[in-house]
Amino acid sequence: MNIHRMRMLAATALLAFAGVTAAAAPANPPRNLEMIWIDTEGGAATLIITPAGESMLIDTGYPDHDRDATRINEAARAAGLTRIDHLMISHYHRDHVGGLAALTKLIPIGRFYGPNDKVELANREWYESYAAASAGKRSIVQPGDRIPLKGVEVRVVSANEKMLATPLNGGRANPLCDNPADMSPAGFENSRMVGVLLTFGKFTYLNLLDLDWHAELQLVCPVNKLGHITLYQASRHGGLDGAGSPALLGAIQPQVIVISNGPKKGLGQPDKRIQPIVNMAKPAEPYEANSYLRMARLPPIEGIWQDHLSLLDKDPAHNTVEDMIANLDDSAECKGNVIKASISRDGRYTVTNGRNGYSKTYAVRK
Repeated sequence: MNIHRMRMLAATALLAFAGVTAAAAPANPPRNLEMIWIDTEGGAATLIITPAGESMLIDTGYPDHDRDATRINEAARAAGLTRIDHLMISHYHRDHVGGLAALTKLIPIGRFYGPNDKVELANREWYESYAAASAGKRSIVQPGDRIPLKGVEVRVVSANEKMLATPLNGGRANPLCDNPADMSPAGFENSRMVGVLLTFGKFTYLNLLDLDWHAELQLVCPVNKLGHITLYQASRHGGLDGAGSPALLGAIQPQVIVISNGPKKGLGQPDKRIQPIVNMAKPAEPYEANSYLRMARLPPIEGIWQDHLSLLDKDPAHNTVEDMIANLDDSAECKGNVIKASISRDGRYTVTNGRNGYSKTYAVRK
């Protein structure tokens, strides 16, 4: 075979190999799962965008001068969204549903999910706001229901004063349930909370919103129905007043925690309800009343991120490091910086502070 012939065959083989390689590589590599915690000054609004580009918003913050609706819309538009496909309202408190009426005027919303029609007189205004906005597009959810979000699994774990019956992640016995301390319910809306567990590969995200201590125990005692959690959105805006029971926190063993607090709400508030509670497993060791320390001292914790520096308790030992706090002041000039997480299919995820660009990458624990 002459040299020219050999070169022709080699070139043909190389082109064929390149064609196979090009065909094997997707034209558009899979996107990550994106999560955005929007600053609602101690309200709640978490935006989730799947690798397929479908979106879900959990709660809408306060009604105050349309501030939170505007921030949610800006975050959605910045993420390339022209509509919110799914909106979940956890309960009918002003700080969770108050921004809804204004938000519906700023961006289209596809489908609504939330609790039933049982409502207290004090919260009727917010229930009626939700009922009006969701008319004809509303689903009342129950524990175990799936929110039909493409590319991820979102399961309802609590709703309408009922808790998940069938374990989702193994269902192992919880040793922290050996005579655990209990509390009385912390009010109707905080007992009827719609809480969700999201799963994306090995990554799990738990958001119980304002669910109280008494209801938490039903999710993890005597069996832990939730499994270990990768990223936990701290309940009750990080204040853990009547929430964050050791039986729950010790069972779910969160790797990273995000606190959706305000400068003077949630984190930093004294947990008055825990003061008389006795640690039945270790009577000589009272439960930690400071909510930040209760979370920071969890053995597997790798990072805590805050929407705001707590101005109720600015002690550096009671807040995370400044680089991981999105907003530091309480003024009209507060920019409402967000916290973002980008989760890849290989189990790595990066959390980023919108104030300073500081980010940290974690690997999902196996």
